[in-house]
Amino acid sequence: MKYKVMAFIVLANIVYSCASKSSVPTAVVKKEDANLTPMTSELAEGKSLYENNCARCHQLYSPQYFNAQDWKPIVNRMQKKANLSDIDGQKIYKYLTMK
Repeated sequence: MKYKVMAFIVLANIVYSCASKSSVPTAVVKKEDANLTPMTSELAEGKSLYENNCARCHQLYSPQYFNAQDWKPIVNRMQKKANLSDIDGQKIYKYLTMK
């Protein structure tokens, strides 16, 4: 009897391990992102630049953490440290201020 139970457990484990793990991805909307303006291609590029360049060195702040006046000197200072072009800096600034 123990042999049958063990065989059943092993077989069930194999079937479970080999089962397809694919699922349909669902979009998760953060509460803070739900009230934002629609993302244009330029804003999406700014977001990508922000996440890929700024996160290398430090934790990212939510765009709402600072206002537009506060973000301007931060972006200018960090743009130089990250060796980003003025155009990339402007895209990041536009994303952070949603302008």
